[in-house]
Amino acid sequence: MNRFPKAPNWAALLLFPIAFTACKKSNVDVPASSTKTITIENVLDSRPLVQSGKFQGAGSLALILPGQNVTIRFSAAKGEAISFATMYGWSNDLFFAPANPGILVYDASGNPIEGDVSSQVKLWDNGTRINQAPGAAVSHPGVAETKSITEVTGTDAQGNAYLPASALVKATLKYDGNSYFILTLENISGSKVNQTPLSPGVWSVSYIVGGNLLNPAPIYTSGKPTANGLTNIAEAGDNMALGTYLTNNTGIFTPLSPILVVVYNGIDNPIFKLGEYDRGKGLTYIAQRGNADTLANAFKKFAGIKSVYVLAEPTTKVLLPMINGAAGGMVSQNITVQKGDRLAIATMYGFSNDWFFTNADNGVDATVSGDISNTIKLYNDGTAVDQFPGAGITQFNLAGTPLSESKVISEVPNPNPFTTLPAIQNFIKVIIK
Repeated sequence: MNRFPKAPNWAALLLFPIAFTACKKSNVDVPASSTKTITIENVLDSRPLVQSGKFQGAGSLALILPGQNVTIRFSAAKGEAISFATMYGWSNDLFFAPANPGILVYDASGNPIEGDVSSQVKLWDNGTRINQAPGAAVSHPGVAETKSITEVTGTDAQGNAYLPASALVKATLKYDGNSYFILTLENISGSKVNQTPLSPGVWSVSYIVGGNLLNPAPIYTSGKPTANGLTNIAEAGDNMALGTYLTNNTGIFTPLSPILVVVYNGIDNPIFKLGEYDRGKGLTYIAQRGNADTLANAFKKFAGIKSVYVLAEPTTKVLLPMINGAAGGMVSQNITVQKGDRLAIATMYGFSNDWFFTNADNGVDATVSGDISNTIKLYNDGTAVDQFPGAGITQFNLAGTPLSESKVISEVPNPNPFTTLPAIQNFIKVIIK
């Protein structure tokens, strides 16, 4: 997996406390105050691929014969691309795949690309078998060799001739709404000099972060040796090993936005209430953009608010997830609390349209010590149309503009219509001590 590029450029948020001092009256006991430290950490064990899968033909042999096709439905954000691989069946170790990073599905203006994209399909030599003349008479597995992956353009290393890949495999994109696409791969090699079945294959879409794909070469790398099970496809049309590899690298990736922390007393949770509409005080800016400034400033005028902080990671501002086993982002803050004080946090699920993590119900007792992660839940602010998390064209932190809607705040179901999420405690850890 590639190293993580520069993080998204959320606006730098200042760390600022807003403190109110209780008035001391004669003959009235003021509860003793104590200092606590709250620490919030992104503990998500992230993955570089947002989606992946396998495909095969409908027949008993699972082949895609001349005249047949398969479809792949996927979601993507601007800059994300779909890659795939399928064997040139009547060869020793050739496969079809687009050049890395795959087929882009939006133009520079963010408009969906539709129609024939066959010109982006290429023919590749896996470099593990000496090529025989392509056709039904090819004997498998053939004579082994050890070379790097190379594109076949016109002829292979043994001088065997091939039509362009686009004359054998037709690739068509159709936009299916709300950031979903359908890629159709059709075998059009029938009655041509390079007639061949296509094997079962694999496909993938990488996350894009800060304008860079986390894994721009998930299936193969031209000029390097084959890896991760691609040989099984290129030599035998077996997609199980590479499919498993891609599955193990597919999952959830999201930063957490700078953390809003609020301490309050004598009032209900000032951030939100389940089943009500967003209060219009600034939660929308957290849920959609990861910016807590507006709500923090609004709290200055709230009765019952004792202190509020916006905690940004010093270098990246956002709290990045765990990447390649490295620890995720973490922030801490000393807070002064008294008996009766409540505490709540809020932070955006960065690669969503308007999801946010916060404490359920009326927050937590601010004087407790220990891990309070089990009080955190993931909510939908109801102010932006949802899309596949990390693969939506209107997600703000993926260079999009949210599409407005007006629904009450609700808990995000899991599984949800897009994917299955890890448990909340595998996203965020919150400790008071």
